[in-house]
Amino acid sequence: MSKNRSWGGRFAEGTHAATAAYTQSQSFDRTLYRQDILASGAHAAMLGRQGIITPDEARAIIEGLEHVREEIASGTFDWKPEHEDVHMNIEARLTELLGDAGKKLHTGRSRNDQVGLTFRLYVADSVRRWQDNAVALCAVLTKRAVQHKLDILPGCTHLQPAQPVSLAQHLLAYAWMFRRDTERLDDALKRVRVSPLGAAALAGATYPLDPHGVALEVGFNVVYGNSMDAVSDRDFVLETLFCAATFMMHLSRLCEEIIFWANPVFGFVRLPDGYSTGSSIMPQKKNPDVAELMRGKTGRVYGALTAMLTVMKGLPLAYNRDMQEDKEAFFDADATVEPSLRIMAGMLDELEFRTDRMREACKRGFLNATELADYLTSKGLPFREAHHAAGLAVAEAERLGKGLEDMSLAELQEIEPYIDEDVHAALDYAVAVRRRETPGGTGPRSVERQLEQLDQWISDRN
Repeated sequence: MSKNRSWGGRFAEGTHAATAAYTQSQSFDRTLYRQDILASGAHAAMLGRQGIITPDEARAIIEGLEHVREEIASGTFDWKPEHEDVHMNIEARLTELLGDAGKKLHTGRSRNDQVGLTFRLYVADSVRRWQDNAVALCAVLTKRAVQHKLDILPGCTHLQPAQPVSLAQHLLAYAWMFRRDTERLDDALKRVRVSPLGAAALAGATYPLDPHGVALEVGFNVVYGNSMDAVSDRDFVLETLFCAATFMMHLSRLCEEIIFWANPVFGFVRLPDGYSTGSSIMPQKKNPDVAELMRGKTGRVYGALTAMLTVMKGLPLAYNRDMQEDKEAFFDADATVEPSLRIMAGMLDELEFRTDRMREACKRGFLNATELADYLTSKGLPFREAHHAAGLAVAEAERLGKGLEDMSLAELQEIEPYIDEDVHAALDYAVAVRRRETPGGTGPRSVERQLEQLDQWISDRN
């Protein structure tokens, strides 16, 4: 059995070794050391300003924390399991260095509000990295879109050929998704960057603390509104995990398209060698393993969100030890989202688009049927009748083994007399794309407007 000197005064006997091993978190939360030292330094400086400790003690604590930070960064720090977590390991080492001055660091705070601020700082740092990588991914998507403004492919609904669209339009759809994801995190950061320090264990503190001063020193602008909520709030973890799950959902959708497109049945893309693998038995195979694995890793992040919702659903006020489970879930999501965004950007940058195959595929599936219906409407036929006539034309073309554009004028006029000599121009796939200039549409001017908007947004974020 061992006693924990930070809280063991109440106990006649120490903790069982198995209990200590089960409840410790220093094996994984040590990754928070930079944020913990930043928050502790701000707390010490505030204690000195407020006259709770002397200026010399505050200065010694801040210098000692920097010494501890250098030890950890260099790998010479001795992590001790008996100190439970990153916070107590750092404080114990500080006390070894400074003696009684080190013991004064914890004045006016609890591990409850200390952990809350440390973790919020870590989450905020992670979110900013996600955003940087998402903006870089959007930049790759817009760059590839510029290269393919005039190339067309079948746009699908229900995974069935629907209407021709430009490849640029298709790529920009994902750029808008990742832009939304990035902006969603802007909003989440407003609630992440709230300092709980000063709430102490749950009821506040009796010392003349300056929580707002500490918040400003660590880069936050807001402090808690209620001390009990402050130490028991994990909404900021849930919200960022939801954002992470949405990022991964969008990445997974893009992976799904790449996987389909890489199949020789489609043949829309050639996979870069650096983002593919082969088969141990079939020498011809070039597998989209990176896209498949990213699609699979989406489930890990969904799992982290679900786990945290489950942890929090039954907790009474205020702090409960269950909340220790927030760290590993978030760490795993962080270690999944950031490289996924970065790797997707690299894969897209090297992906070879087979635009000839895309154009050929437009001829399969009667993607210009809507054009025929619109053409007939322009000739004065009510749309519902035009829609019916276009459907009859598709059925006849399918019977003849032709595309609509390959049918003769006479064949088309047998179906609907409104059809005239200018019909074949209307059935051209490129013309179909060019005609759709409504805001956000696939027409060239609309695509240019999208590119301008996204380029400006990327520039503003960098």
